[in-house]
Amino acid sequence: MPGPTLAEIETARDLVSRVADVTPMESSRFLAELLGSPVYLKCENLQRTGSYKIRGAYNRLAQLSDDEKARGVVAASAGNHAQGVAFAARELGIKATIFMPVGVALPKLQATRNYGADVVLRGHTVAEPLRAAAEFAETFGAVLIPPFDHPDVVAGQGTLALEMLDQVPQIDTVIVPIGGGGLISGVASALKQRAARDGREVRIIGVQVEGAAAYPVSLDAGKPTEITMLPTIADGIAVSKPGALNFEIVAATVDRVVTVTDDDTARALLVLLERAKLVVEPAGAVAVAAILTGQLEGLDLGTTVVVLSGGNIDPLVMERVISRGLAASERYLKLRLMLPDRPGQLKRVAELVSDANANVVEVLHTRHGRNALISEVELELSVETRGPEHVRSVLELLREAGYDPRVDY
Repeated sequence: MPGPTLAEIETARDLVSRVADVTPMESSRFLAELLGSPVYLKCENLQRTGSYKIRGAYNRLAQLSDDEKARGVVAASAGNHAQGVAFAARELGIKATIFMPVGVALPKLQATRNYGADVVLRGHTVAEPLRAAAEFAETFGAVLIPPFDHPDVVAGQGTLALEMLDQVPQIDTVIVPIGGGGLISGVASALKQRAARDGREVRIIGVQVEGAAAYPVSLDAGKPTEITMLPTIADGIAVSKPGALNFEIVAATVDRVVTVTDDDTARALLVLLERAKLVVEPAGAVAVAAILTGQLEGLDLGTTVVVLSGGNIDPLVMERVISRGLAASERYLKLRLMLPDRPGQLKRVAELVSDANANVVEVLHTRHGRNALISEVELELSVETRGPEHVRSVLELLREAGYDPRVDY
């Protein structure tokens, strides 16, 4: 089997345990009812630095030679890897320089600086900081710490699987978010080797977001393949090409890779907030999204562990994602109506919405709508609802009153 051995992952666990918390394993009755089998949530969103990344970063840095430590380390990241490297470097007394994109979320930027790293803002995508970090390493001799494509990083992430087995010994299936592949390659390496040793089987399912789904393309091609990414709310797993080592491990050990949309992800984040009372970033919620979409129905998954890989989300982004999740769950309805331009029409529509027991939260009333006739006004309503059936009743009531509401998705 490619990648780190079980012995190497167990050794990494001894190192990582110096800094990483043993994060909670919470059962989920809601998800268990959907799958028809026990479901547990591995809460790495509650890990120090807010994600699992501290595991791989610390294991890599702890194994540097004295000469390498003296030269310092450099990394590039939009968030979680940056914080993991910065924290590990501080704990080990190593100077760290982190390149981050100019538009990085303020909480992630501040956290990385607070851990003692020198942060350099460069470019507007992750690709530009990556190039800058490589140039810095070549110029100044600092050790470049990759986010996923290194045996020490993979072994460090694999320590999560050993911890999961301590908490739920009879794991049948694990569902893991995938970006470059560091987490799933570490988890799969550990679980498959432990299962083989114990004479049992375990299924590994990976989840990518549609806008950055490089693994399905790469697996079909039989080699790491770069894709053109689309914008996605799951920026923590937005990677255009799998790591070489990670791809090799995933191809050998992962049983299935599925994809979810941004709307699926936003809905999952909302479910975790409401049902589990957990704050999870979009990238960390995609494994839950895979369950909510029904893609895993019909599979005999048995006892399932879902990895919540991180919780570093900007409150401003969270506000937008929650709104999107409400819309995706049909609990937030945005609609447009054309009204005769005469007094009382706005009041009449508001009363109809009220009669349907829905709540208007925002109104835009304008004569300048593109589709409005000169004798009409355009009304845009944002309405809180209780789900799909309630949405249908609101729309039906408006249509019965002679209006033609158009849902704005």
